[in-house]
Amino acid sequence: MTTLKREQWDVKEKADWWSAGQARRQETLGRATEMMLDMAGVQSGSRVLDVAAGTGESSLMAARRVGPTGYVLGVDFSASMLNAAAEAARNEGINNVETRVMNAEALELDAGSFDAVISRIALMLFPSPAKALTEMRRVVKPKSKVAAIVFSALEKNPYHGIVYDTARRIGNIPLPAAGEPWIYALGNQAALESVYSRAGFLNVSVQTVPIVRRFSSASDAIRRMRSGAGDVRQLINRLNESSREVAWADVEQQFKQFEGPNGLEIPGAVLIGVGTK
Repeated sequence: MTTLKREQWDVKEKADWWSAGQARRQETLGRATEMMLDMAGVQSGSRVLDVAAGTGESSLMAARRVGPTGYVLGVDFSASMLNAAAEAARNEGINNVETRVMNAEALELDAGSFDAVISRIALMLFPSPAKALTEMRRVVKPKSKVAAIVFSALEKNPYHGIVYDTARRIGNIPLPAAGEPWIYALGNQAALESVYSRAGFLNVSVQTVPIVRRFSSASDAIRRMRSGAGDVRQLINRLNESSREVAWADVEQQFKQFEGPNGLEIPGAVLIGVGTK
């Protein structure tokens, strides 16, 4: 069970789906993103690099914080994603953001040219997270910081964990092998600390932050999963046709344990890692 390949992300349909989910992601990850900006030392006038910026939510949050005297560069290997990010910036009238297509593991940027580097829900998907962090460290100024958000352990995120457990049980689909990039590859605090240390950072720390995914109901969550373009649907599609329907019904039933007076609220957690150059 692997995560989406790079070429699968760099298509307009994928970018459109990801862009349509901006408001929901911000509801889930907005608080953690503000904490990441705090931990990275992003402030008025800062020059900030957002690695794997995608459709630009974290870039725009950084741009609002740094203000007109600051600058944010969002980089990603997907031109389609960055086109959506640039359009979002234009729609908000934010003009201190630039986007460039770039490989996170080979940043085409001068050493020491940024005050901070951030990356949200991407580091665990890189073929070599340590190499990517080494590049991020290279481009920040001395004593500056690099902060990244990744998902915490699978068992702490039942939104995905229930689906993955169901696929394993029904289709005997194993989890990815150790070292393989996927969305929970750095879910262990020690693993995230280790990759920062291997990249040469000082004062490495990792903080756990709770998140909540909200839907009107369990059936609403399943409908969105089934119509999405992410790992979950890709995983269930590996089952045969009859097993898929059994799996979706099973997941929906398990999701109902999180239904309450405010609809469906599924708890989860992310980790925020930070290190100093």
